[in-house]
Amino acid sequence: MIHILVSDSISSEGLQPLLEASHIHVVQKKVDEVTKDLHLFDALLVRSATKVTAELLKEMTNLKIVGRAGVGVDNIDVNAATKHGVVVINAPNGNTISTTEHTFAMMASLVRHIPQANMTVKSNKWNRHSFVGTELFGKSLGIIGFGRIGGELAKRVRVFGMNVLVYDPFLTKERAEKIGVRNCEFNELLANADIITVHTPLIKETRGILNKETIAKTKKGVYLLNCARGGIIDEAGLIYHLETGHVAGAALDVFEVEPPLNNKLLEFHNVIVTPHLGASTKEAQLNVAAQVTQEVLNYLDSKPVTSSINLPTLTKELFDKIQPFFHLAKKMGNIVSQCMKVPVQEISIQYEGPVAEIETSFITKALLAGFLDARVDISVNEVNAGMIAKERGITFSEKISSSKSGYENLIEVKVFSDKQTFVLKGTHVPHYGERIVGINDFKIDFYPTGHLLYIQHQDKPGVIGRVGKVLGDHEINIAAMQVGRKEKGGEAIMMLAFDRALDDGLTGKIAAFDDIVSIKTIDL
Repeated sequence: MIHILVSDSISSEGLQPLLEASHIHVVQKKVDEVTKDLHLFDALLVRSATKVTAELLKEMTNLKIVGRAGVGVDNIDVNAATKHGVVVINAPNGNTISTTEHTFAMMASLVRHIPQANMTVKSNKWNRHSFVGTELFGKSLGIIGFGRIGGELAKRVRVFGMNVLVYDPFLTKERAEKIGVRNCEFNELLANADIITVHTPLIKETRGILNKETIAKTKKGVYLLNCARGGIIDEAGLIYHLETGHVAGAALDVFEVEPPLNNKLLEFHNVIVTPHLGASTKEAQLNVAAQVTQEVLNYLDSKPVTSSINLPTLTKELFDKIQPFFHLAKKMGNIVSQCMKVPVQEISIQYEGPVAEIETSFITKALLAGFLDARVDISVNEVNAGMIAKERGITFSEKISSSKSGYENLIEVKVFSDKQTFVLKGTHVPHYGERIVGINDFKIDFYPTGHLLYIQHQDKPGVIGRVGKVLGDHEINIAAMQVGRKEKGGEAIMMLAFDRALDDGLTGKIAAFDDIVSIKTIDL
């Protein structure tokens, strides 16, 4: 008999497959109500109320899997779960339609002033002339971030006769053409969209992507929407442009601080708001419950799962062999992704040495997960990375090399776009750790961690000194530095490591030097 604890309120209809299974015993109680029996449970299902801590995992000695009926796993100590051999799964697709429809509803309500008109009629007023709206037909919708929700929204607005402009550095030409949208540069979208909606993950590159400066580049009278994550639209910048009249209105389901108490945005008559309702539909709650239920059933019945957050269960021996290369590959994928901020069509991974003799598929998927993590708006891991890559038109392959590079083990990844190829080589040395030993045709040797600055430059006297002087003038301490070149006086690279991230203004100063070819920040 398999014992499952459901410690939060989860849709009973979604739980039906578990409740009806003859070999499964389901207990629906809070954790603190079954303290003496925690060691009995094989699976734990939660939403956001239960905190799955390292201490709780120690008590649940028989636990094999934790299922989160939702997307975020902030309430689960994933690292502790991995150490205990507990698989963590979520339901990443359950709220796609609900968030899409909420965004569309907010957009239609915004341009037709429906919330404001509703309030006046309920106040016994009849001011038809005060609520002359704008039609969606023929307008251009700018979508920043084109994951599942952006794609579903595009399908719906095209039916309403809208043109769709998309800014997503990782959207391939083929996928854009298939869906019927126009992929364009960021500034082009800002200048041409009548309505702009954001659907990106909240990361360094997207935080405040719509701010005082960028909103100024939009059409006068633009409408802005955020039903994704608070912080993607800089609230101070939005307030400024609402006050000047440049922005005609905004619809917000999320805020930088929630709930938005004493938030000036709530004072504007042309701003409509909802309390983070993107996933709040009966269907979405049923979907996430059904998805996580099916995943738990699959796992407990020894079938594959597709929404695991951490490592799949492995034997201890195999886990110990894979782990160093697993972490190296994930970092390599992340580095390549940050250095290739363009649409990618193909990723090729090559293994050399004893690493090629173990289960390389897990390592390959770890590399894909690292590559995709900053590019998509859902959780990516070695279980679902392959599926997500294929959805985005990215092919991937792995092969074994018989070459002798001089390293006992070597992982090489090649990433291809329409106009660019990027090559990265890495190794793991026992008792020494992870090393990146090659970038394109350059030999180099550095530890991939923290805040890095990758500079391509001409091998001329004084270049490194000028870079160091700018950093010194700004009291930036260089933690480590490695250089590489092909030949004297030719092309060269340097990789610098810092204790904290550099701001864009500082990197801009370095990029302005005559002998600097390119400069990229890498955060690991």
